[in-house]
This record gives sequence, C-alpha cells and structure tokens, in this order.
Amino acid sequence: MEQQLKSNLVYTVKNKCRVCYTCVRECPVKAIKIINGQAEVIGDRCIACGNCVKVCSQGAKNYLSTIDNVFSLLESGKKVVACIAPSFPAEFNEITDHQHFVGKIRTLGFDKVVEVSFGADLIAAAYAKLHKDVRNEAVISSDCPAIVNYIEKYYPALIGNLAPIVSPMVATARLVKQKYEHPSVVFIGPCVAKKSESDELDEVLTFTELRQMFDRAQLMDDEILPSDFDPPYSGKGAVFPVSKGMLNTMGRCDDISVGESIVAEGKEDFKEVIYEMEHGYLDATHLELLCCEGCIMGPGMSPDGRRYKRRASISNYVRQKLNDLDQSQWKLDMERWSGLNFTREFSVSEQQFVEPEEAKIQEVLANMGKLEEKDHLNCGACGYPSCKEHAVAIIDGLAEDEMCLPYTIEKLHQSISDLNVSNEQLANARIALKQSEKLAGMGQLSAGIAHELNNPLGVITMYSNILMDETADESMKADLELIVEQADRCKKIVGGLLNFARKNQIRKSECDLVDFCRKSLNSVLASTDVEIRYDAEMSNPRVFIDTDQMMQVLTNLEKNAVESMTDGGVLHLQLKDHHDTIEIKVCDTGLGISKENMEKVFTPFFTTKGLGKGTGLGLALVYRIVKMHQGQIFVESNDDSAKGETGTVFRIVLPRT
Repeated sequence: MEQQLKSNLVYTVKNKCRVCYTCVRECPVKAIKIINGQAEVIGDRCIACGNCVKVCSQGAKNYLSTIDNVFSLLESGKKVVACIAPSFPAEFNEITDHQHFVGKIRTLGFDKVVEVSFGADLIAAAYAKLHKDVRNEAVISSDCPAIVNYIEKYYPALIGNLAPIVSPMVATARLVKQKYEHPSVVFIGPCVAKKSESDELDEVLTFTELRQMFDRAQLMDDEILPSDFDPPYSGKGAVFPVSKGMLNTMGRCDDISVGESIVAEGKEDFKEVIYEMEHGYLDATHLELLCCEGCIMGPGMSPDGRRYKRRASISNYVRQKLNDLDQSQWKLDMERWSGLNFTREFSVSEQQFVEPEEAKIQEVLANMGKLEEKDHLNCGACGYPSCKEHAVAIIDGLAEDEMCLPYTIEKLHQSISDLNVSNEQLANARIALKQSEKLAGMGQLSAGIAHELNNPLGVITMYSNILMDETADESMKADLELIVEQADRCKKIVGGLLNFARKNQIRKSECDLVDFCRKSLNSVLASTDVEIRYDAEMSNPRVFIDTDQMMQVLTNLEKNAVESMTDGGVLHLQLKDHHDTIEIKVCDTGLGISKENMEKVFTPFFTTKGLGKGTGLGLALVYRIVKMHQGQIFVESNDDSAKGETGTVFRIVLPRT
C-alpha cells in the first residue's frame, strides 16, 4: 500500500497545465516528463518533495487528498488521535493562543491531540546516542522522507549512511499507540512526503488540508472550547522544523572550525552535499539535510508565507513553551518512553538512467540545430540546466525537442516564413482564378461580337473600295478613303477579338531560348533614344515552348515597353534558368503603371494608351499564352519618381519542359 501511494502521491491536473516547464525546472530529480505538450509526474522517480506543487502558479500540480478519509475515520466511532507537527505555529500564526487551535481540532472529533515535538525530543536523544556509538562514520539524518526517498532511488550506495532511526512522526505514532491503547493515528503537518512515509499511521493530513476541514465543518468561535495538548509535553524538540533544529535539540556543535556537522536545505543544496559525500569530499560525521528550506516552508503549508516571519512564530512559541515546561515531568517522560524501539530499515529502488551514447546525444542536439558547442546556449528555458541534459532527457523519453525555446522560436519563424510564402501563392492563385474567370467571360462575349461584326465590316470595306475606284471627285474620294481606313481598323480589332477568344492549343517544340529571345528584339521599332540591352544567364538554353505564341508574348511586351518610354530610356531583356524553370524579364524605364491600374493590366480592352492607339487585348493575350504554358506572369511598376526610378518589370516563369 505504501509503495502504491508513493507512485500516485503527486499528480498533474491536465486541464490546468499550461506547459511552462516550471515544474520540470524546479524538480530536483527531473521526475516530470512532457508528453504531447502535457507535464506528467513519473511516480516511480518522484521523491514526493512537493516542490512542483509549490511552484506551479496554475495549480496544475496537486497531491493526494485524504480529507474524506479522515472525516470517515472520525465518524466511525473509533478513538482517533491527532499528532500535530511542531511547525503548526508557523502556519496558524493568526491564532495567538495555541489552546484555541487545539480546541478547534478536538471539535472536529479527535479524542486526543498530541505534539510531535515530544517525538522529536526522543529522536534527538537517539541521534545523540548513535553518534557516540559511531564516531568516525558519516551519518545522514533520516527524519525528512523526501531525503530518504532521494537516497533510496538515486544514491543507493549511501543507504548504509542513513541513520536507522524513525522520524519524529513515526516515533510519536508508536508512543501514542502504546500510551492510548492503540487508537487510530492521524498526523497533521507541512509535508507531502509524510503521506507515504510509513504504514504505522492511519492517515496523514497537511496543514492546508486541515484548514479545508475547518472550513467544511463551519466551526464557530463560540463552539470552540480551548484546551491544551495531551501529554507527554515536549521540550526543545519544538524547534525541529527550523534550520539546525535537530542540532539545537541534540545540543550538538555546528561550529565551522570543528566541521563535524553540515546543515543543508533546499532542492539544490541537499543534492550538492550528497554528491560531495559520495565522492569523498566531506569529513563531517553528521549531515542534517532537508529537502525544503526548513519544514516551515513545506508544500503542505499555505502558499506565499514569509519564511522569517514563520521562523519568528516558532521561536516565540518555543520560548513560551520552555518557560512553562515542567522540567522534572519532561525528564520522567523521556526516561519512560526512550526505551521504545525507534529503529527502521531502508530499501533500494534505484531509478538512475543509463547514460546514452555520445553519438546519440549529438544526433538529438543536431536535430535541434545545435551543431557546434557555441550553439549550446544552456539557457534553462526547457527546464534542464544544459542543452546536453535536455538531449539526454529526450532520449530517455522525459522531454520533447519543442521544449527548447530558441529551437521553437526558430521553427516559429520558419513557419511564419512558409506561411507568408503560402499566402503569397494563395493570393496569386486567387488573382489568377479571378483573371481566368474574367477572360473566359470576355472570350465568349468577344467571340459573339466578332462573328456578328465580321460580315458587315466586310461588306462596308468591299463597297467602299468599289465606290472609291469609281468616283472621280477628290473630296468624295478622301471621305471614302477614311471609311476604308476605319473599316480596316475595325477589322483588325475584330481579328484581335477572334484571336483572343480562340482557345488555341499550344504546340511545344524544342528551341534555343537565347537565340529565340534575341530574334524577338529584332522586330522592335525603337527610336535612337531607346537603348536595348540583352542579358542571358543560362546554363542550358534548350527549352520546350510554342515558339509562335511565345514570340507574340515577347513582341507585345517589348512593344509596350518602347511605347512607355516617350522620352527615351532602356529596354532590358533578361534570361535566367533554374533547375526546372526558366525566367524571362522584360524591363523598361518608362512612365510606369499607376497603383490603381495594376490590377487591370491583364483585363481585356483595358488600355492606358490614347484613343486609336491600342485595343487593350495585347496583355490579356499575353496572360492567356503564359497560362497555357502552365507558367506564371508577375508585374512590378513604379510611376512615382519620388520613390525612385520609374518603369515596369514583367517577369515570366515557365517550366522548362
């Protein structure tokens, strides 16, 4: 039962865990593993120190509550004795009279209320005798169950150095059972580990649980009958819960010049002392070790208590207690009960992991981007003091690589970058879809209009030419020439409409793109003010395109570029190739395209040219041909000289095959 309780004593309330890794960082034995973003306590590794309960700001770490068990015990009709830890003045410092406190406990239904501090007196005497019998061997105090758990699990070679003496709690329980004819015993104190220390007690409560019992019982002050503790009464054992309390009770020297005793408390200090002892660095014969910073700061105390205020409360209580103590009766009680058996045994339950191979550790570190020693930040954000220890924990199944804050931030930045690329691709796809829908509708409309206009335009052209040949009137002839000219223009527009509306199939063939693009520039009619540049950076110029249609694309773009440079400029054609794509850029230093017109450049019939200078079908046709080649076309432009050089860049990306 005791072993089962040890495995389930401290646990995680999963819906409260925010995965801040504070519990991992503060656990002295790293008995917390992260699985799927949840911090879970590993019962077999846990030493029940309760430190994770103290540091968790969300209340996600908790310990087994025995309140209901104690209420059931009190209602059973059995005689029940409450054994109160000597740190009670530090917890209940709002109660100025300890008799009122004892009266509240009796009102809950306890038959007897005794102080564990008398058990501390007995245990201090047992330690003093042990040190006389074993003079040259180091002895580790065994009154803190978390320290005992730590040595049994992580330093089993030092079990022989643990004092084979029970804690004051167990000593008091043995005394109470003999003195009061084997009643049920409930210990009440500041410690979580006490809940699994011994089967000799029926139940163990923390002070915070006792407060909850007071609240549930709804005790009224006028119901409380003040009373004193039941005998035997304690002496200096009441100072046990503060630092060096055992030494003070034993009357043992802690002079640093003598160096026979070492006192260490807190999750880091006690570990350091045990480590140095195992490696033979210490000569001390008595090690008083506490997992907490004194029992007055235990996890079963109310949170946010002031350490030195609590210490002062203990001092005031002990001072008053010793003033009122009947020394002769105390000596008689000590003589009577010192003959009890206070011995105990320990068991090995080793939990140390085998150190993984260095190659495996380096592999895990490399997966987190820690390729060199300089990449090991050892920031501790993951809960482990070094990157290497974090990697070992990952191998042992205790941690995840996402616990590394720099690594996670880097992954987040990469995800944001990938998301931005995806958003850009999605936006381009949305524009392309919108453009395709627009072109499809315009194509159907254009085809219908073109077919309807083609025949009448043919008739107008034919009869205009006949009349022009037959007339001798020069003024009439000039009018007929204008009619023929405008009819021909209309016919070209209709031809453009048909060309735009026609859903041509592309017929790809292999060609040398460098030569192909150079030939496209030969048809450019540019003034002497326009400089033409051509750069080709291609490792492999062989591509598969529909040469007729792609020539139409290039000549359209080059013609538009020249027309935009009314005062001269530079037409720059650039070629580049990548692994499986080719890139064509047509750049000019012309007037540029305004921001409000950028979304309309590929729209049929949209043109910024003057009346009669353009049909607005050229770029729409360019767009369609590029898309039929499964390519993409992008446009960037600046028409504001205040923002830099004006001009436009059309960039076409095509698959190589």
